[in-house]
Amino acid sequence: MNRKEIANVFKEIGVLLELKGENPFKIRAYTFAARFLETDISDEAFTEYVENDKVGELQGIGSALKEKIEVLCKTGKLPFYTELKASVPAGLLEMLDIPGLGGKKIKAIHDQLGIVTIDELKKACTEGRISDLKGFAKKTEANILEGIKNRALYNARHLWWDASLASVSILKGLRELSVVEQAECAGSLRRHKETVGDLDFIVASSTPEIIMDWFIRLPDVKEVTANGHTKSSVRFNSGLQADLRVVPKEQFCFALHHFTGSKDHNVQMRQRALKRGYSLSEWGLKKVDAEDEGQIKTDIDSEEKLFRFLDLDFVEPELREGLGEIDAAEKGLLPNKLKLSDLKGTFHNHSTASDGYSTLDELAREAESRGWEYFGLADHSKASFQANGLNEEQVLSQIEQIVKINQSGKYKTTLFSGIECDILKDGTLDLDNSVLSKLDYVVVSVHSSFSLSEEDMTKRIIRALEHPSATMLGHMTGRILLRREPYLLNVDKVIDAAIANGKIIELNANPKRLDMDWRLWRNAAEKGLLCSINPDAHKLEHFDFMELGVNIACKGWLTAENVFNTKSITEVKQFLSK
Repeated sequence: MNRKEIANVFKEIGVLLELKGENPFKIRAYTFAARFLETDISDEAFTEYVENDKVGELQGIGSALKEKIEVLCKTGKLPFYTELKASVPAGLLEMLDIPGLGGKKIKAIHDQLGIVTIDELKKACTEGRISDLKGFAKKTEANILEGIKNRALYNARHLWWDASLASVSILKGLRELSVVEQAECAGSLRRHKETVGDLDFIVASSTPEIIMDWFIRLPDVKEVTANGHTKSSVRFNSGLQADLRVVPKEQFCFALHHFTGSKDHNVQMRQRALKRGYSLSEWGLKKVDAEDEGQIKTDIDSEEKLFRFLDLDFVEPELREGLGEIDAAEKGLLPNKLKLSDLKGTFHNHSTASDGYSTLDELAREAESRGWEYFGLADHSKASFQANGLNEEQVLSQIEQIVKINQSGKYKTTLFSGIECDILKDGTLDLDNSVLSKLDYVVVSVHSSFSLSEEDMTKRIIRALEHPSATMLGHMTGRILLRREPYLLNVDKVIDAAIANGKIIELNANPKRLDMDWRLWRNAAEKGLLCSINPDAHKLEHFDFMELGVNIACKGWLTAENVFNTKSITEVKQFLSK
């Protein structure tokens, strides 16, 4: 484990100790050590202390913590942490997912009311017993109920990224079975929805029994919820559910189209087929006139041919939401598909200078390996103290480092100096103008005071966009998918302000954000808004999120012309110089 991963373990230990009511000094020791490792020492210095057996000399690191750090560095595991976590009732750990409930409050609820499950907590809130406790109010009670409701909704769905990773090995395994002729994923996963309810697999085969037996015996299956001749459903240990349907080869493209959806898209396709004298379903196309009623068309063996038969251009799965794609396909007005290879760089990325896990050189090397012409650093600014944000002096130092790297010619990729600058509560920016003006670009983002009214939050962000040094707006609505709802915001006014001031709005490709929402991009782009697809990378592997960003951009009808980071380095420099 590296220092930041160890810091995260120590933070969790602090919370667990708080839940158990341990000595406050012991709790503070872990939280202090976590903060120190996260913000007060570099990777290089930490590695040097570990390699020279001097961890005990670090500030606030006593013999017990020294031993635990050494174990984590060597093995990546800590029995003390594992046993501690196992000793806390699972229900109390689950309560940590409810916004506003930390270790102290959960312990108080547990100690005074004996509550150990979320169902018990919900009942106590409904009966008004939580607001009777010291330190709790009616508003706290209402917020807990809202958090419980959202948690139930969130638990029914999964991030697209996680669902996609789970689907890869299953789809590969299906395709390797000798009796399988074709196999594909369908449903919201194939349509690249930001969250997925379950996995849908469609298989073409004449011997479904072997496939069904293989499917229900997958290693991670926790429960078989249905097991039929041509359809089975399972639930995995992760909570993700998967459905498998096996159909004859001649029905495969129809089943794939039908179970890809969406419902609205399918309704419109069925209506279009009926106008041409056919009924369309997962089983095929059938004549509905008196003479040939029930006759199935057998010459359609792909989705492309299905769309062509209905006088439509092929509609990519991500566009099938019933939002005008049929009309556009009829008129030849579907967007040219954006590709990952169209992107020539990215701008919202974090290094070890703030809360990232990679150095400037490591980031530059990775960007070069991906063939990018340019790469932008956007570490946090000082108001994001929890993310080790940079002050003015540190920003100027980083600019110098970037200049030196570029001048050295070590990498084919050009580095741009940027910052993710906090938008303060009143809409001003977190760093001095004299420093902001020296950067190549500035990403402005909200990281605090989420509870402002819609009017105040909108004014706050628009004021930031009007700042002459602001280049682009980061994660516009602040949402964390399946965890935190967007803050109140008049998105139309913010989009209009960005366009009026010549600013970019990012499509944050982190799977937990995907913000600005895909539903907003089509109209915004038509009005002239420019998008930057950014991974919000904190680790090198987060660069992979760019693929998801492209998927979501396509879902929002964006083309290469609408995306800033499809521009060449010459064009980017010209834009930023303005």
